[in-house]
Amino acid sequence: MTENDPHAHDSAEGRQNPGAQPGTEGQAAWSQSPTPGTPPASGEQATQQTPGYPQQGDAYAAPNPWSAQGAQTGPVRYNPYPSAGGATQQQPYATPGTSVYNVPSNAPKKSGSGKLLASVAAIALVIGGVAGGTVGYLTGGSSGPSVNALDQPKPAQQTGNAPAGSVESVAQKLSPSVVELQVAGRTAAGEGSGFVLSTDGYILTNNHVVEVAANGGQIQAVFQDGKKAAAKIVGRDPTTDIAVVKVSGVSGLSPVELGRSDDLRVGQPVVAIGSPFELSGTVTSGIVSSLHRPVQASGDETDQATVMDAIQTDAAINPGNSGGPLANMNGQVIGINSAIYSPNGGQGGPSGQSQGGNVGIGFAIPIDQARRTADDIIKTGHATQTFIGAKVADAPQGGAQLGDITPGSPAEKAGLKSGDVVTKIDDRTIDSADTLIAAIRTRAPDEKVTFTLSGGRTVQVTLGGQPVPAN
Repeated sequence: MTENDPHAHDSAEGRQNPGAQPGTEGQAAWSQSPTPGTPPASGEQATQQTPGYPQQGDAYAAPNPWSAQGAQTGPVRYNPYPSAGGATQQQPYATPGTSVYNVPSNAPKKSGSGKLLASVAAIALVIGGVAGGTVGYLTGGSSGPSVNALDQPKPAQQTGNAPAGSVESVAQKLSPSVVELQVAGRTAAGEGSGFVLSTDGYILTNNHVVEVAANGGQIQAVFQDGKKAAAKIVGRDPTTDIAVVKVSGVSGLSPVELGRSDDLRVGQPVVAIGSPFELSGTVTSGIVSSLHRPVQASGDETDQATVMDAIQTDAAINPGNSGGPLANMNGQVIGINSAIYSPNGGQGGPSGQSQGGNVGIGFAIPIDQARRTADDIIKTGHATQTFIGAKVADAPQGGAQLGDITPGSPAEKAGLKSGDVVTKIDDRTIDSADTLIAAIRTRAPDEKVTFTLSGGRTVQVTLGGQPVPAN
């Protein structure tokens, strides 16, 4: 990577990127055979058949009417009680008036009560639940008066505040501060999310949400209460995918509370709020799935690479969530939702420019980095980019290999040479060029860090800073 343009880097051929885009169940078929009736007493209709006494010559070759072949014409018969020898099946649900149980000539005689029960059982097989209930009543007695849920009164209305630390409480706290951003440029239009930083109208979002309006486009902010206001870009940084816009003519704005991202832990619950697919005010929840995930996504129209040192989450993030807050359970913003993983898309564009959807892998910019960049933009009108002044590529044996060193750069001043392979920055392992880029960008200019090179040599580097041109 040229650290004067620290986003461009020479990736090793064949290296895979997480494929970020900024921005059936089977059926179980159950077959249940009804309980057979008692064989009929002597003198009953000869056409009735009794399970366990198949009539010779009966054939049951018709396929299941619910099978892939579809329904069959004519009566279809199954034997719900197959013999151990693989006897053919009979259908206990025959055409009304036709018995499906053959009666052998030597059928045993039953008493009068047996006739009653056999008749009741036969009715149950034909009319299902109604006769089944009749059997229950005749044999088990009454179950008491009927109870109907429709007759019950409504429960008391919910009162009081949402429990502290719940998703509900986070949504109540943050939702008034989250906005939908509708953006239109000369050649494109889209929408995303953002959140209020100040009562006088500063809003933090992603660069890729607003970049189409950078040169004469329009941005409209839509608030939770339905109020709308025009917004203008204050500054943006394509290298970190961060931008600040400002609205005017709106009062009573509620700024968010910013948290910190340097002490996050994997498994920690989080909440995402935004406008996926223009569904404003959508709240989802999940956990922090991973930390310090280097994610490369497309940058602005000059194809300047963007690499985030991302927070990975399984909270549902979709196109339109970009720029919205990722919060902890205290309702403090700890990241900016920016990218989603696309298993079929490979390296893709921002989530707001993609047709992909959530697969349980989303990425957010850590708020510590975003906070520093936003502060620079608001105070100076442009972002300050951290750099070392060297090209970088993946090393064949792992790590990040330095290429050309810019004269007078922090890398040259520290004594780094072309061909050096960086394996650690302080205590963080560097396994690729993207990891090195992401690790440098999370640091502030003038910060001192220790590079560990392959072979064990260490070098202290004072990181540089350079302005990102405002546009």
